[in-house]
Amino acid sequence: FKIVEKELIINSNADEVEIALLEDSKLVELHSEQNDNQFIVGDIFLGQIKRLMPGLNAAFVEIGHEKDAFLHYTDLSPKLKSVAKFTKDSMTGKLKTHRLENFTIEPEIIKTGRIDQVLNKKQPLLVQILKEPIGTKGPRLTCEITIPGRFLVLSPFTDVVAVSKKISNSEERKQLKKIIDSIKPKNFGVIVRTAAAGKNTAELHEELSQILDKWQQIQKQLQKSRPPVKLLSELDKTTSLLRDLVTDSFNKIVVNNKEVYENIKRYLEANVPGQKSIVHYHRSNRPIFDTNGVTKQIKSSFSKTPTMGSGAYIVIEHTEAMHVIDVNSGHKMSSKNQEE
Repeated sequence: FKIVEKELIINSNADEVEIALLEDSKLVELHSEQNDNQFIVGDIFLGQIKRLMPGLNAAFVEIGHEKDAFLHYTDLSPKLKSVAKFTKDSMTGKLKTHRLENFTIEPEIIKTGRIDQVLNKKQPLLVQILKEPIGTKGPRLTCEITIPGRFLVLSPFTDVVAVSKKISNSEERKQLKKIIDSIKPKNFGVIVRTAAAGKNTAELHEELSQILDKWQQIQKQLQKSRPPVKLLSELDKTTSLLRDLVTDSFNKIVVNNKEVYENIKRYLEANVPGQKSIVHYHRSNRPIFDTNGVTKQIKSSFSKTPTMGSGAYIVIEHTEAMHVIDVNSGHKMSSKNQEE
C-alpha cells in the first residue's frame, strides 16, 4: 500500500493566482483565478429574468455582469417553484425567517418542461453561478442552490441526506447519516463530504450552524434588495481549494506570496491545526513553478502533442465549435495490444 505524496504549489501575483496540485511530483490539477473576478463558481445572486429564449429552452438573467448570464431549463432544479416562492416572499416581506419548517414546499417541475411555462420576464430569482464567464460568454447559472462547508453541503428545499461515496465503511456511513438526520432542520438537505469521516456530532453540528447562518444572511438581504445583487460570495479560489482538497493526507503547501502564506496558516490553524507545519514560504527569486517542476509539466500537458506514459501520444486541435483528438500508438509502444 503506497502513500501518495500530495503537494499544493501556489503562484500568486498581482493579476492572478495559479494553484497546482501535485501527487508524487506529478501535476494532476491546475487552477487559475483572476484577482478581479467578481463572478466565481458558487457565488449566489438575486438576479432578474431579462429574456426568455424558448428556442434554446433557456433564459438570460441579469446579475450585474456585462453579459447577461445564461440559465438553461436543465439547470433550473426540480425545486424551482420553491426557490421562486422563497425569493418573492422574502422580497415582499411575507416571509421573515430563513427557517423552512413552516414553508410549504411547492411541487417539482417536470424534466421535459419549457422555460416559458415556469419563468416570467422581469421575475426576480435566486441563482447560483455554475460556470464562470469565458471570453464573450456570460456566466452560466443554476437554481439548485447549495452552500458548502468543509464537512457538509447544505441544500435548501429538499430533505435528502447523502453521504460521500468516498467514505467506504458502511458502518461509518450509517452513523454519519444518523447524526445528520438528528441535527438537520426540516426542508434542508445535506450532503456529507469525505472530510466528515471520523467527526463527532458536536463538530458536525457546529459547522451546520455556521452554514445555516450564511443561509440566514441570504434571506435577510433578500428582504431589502433589488436585483441584480450578490448575496453570498464563494471563498476565493485558494481558500475554497484548501477547504475542498486539504486533508490530513497532504504533505506540503508552498506559496510565493507572504500575505497568502499568512492567510493559509491562519486557515489551517482554525480548521486543520495538525497541518499548520506543512505550509512553506518560497523565498527564492526563481519562479515557484520552475523550482517545483510545474512549468515543464504545464508546457507538456498543454502542448498540441502530449505524450502518455505508455509511449502513445495524442494530437489536440481545437476550432470554435469542437476539439479534435487524434490518438496515436507511437513508435515506443511496449504493449502488443494497440487498444490498450
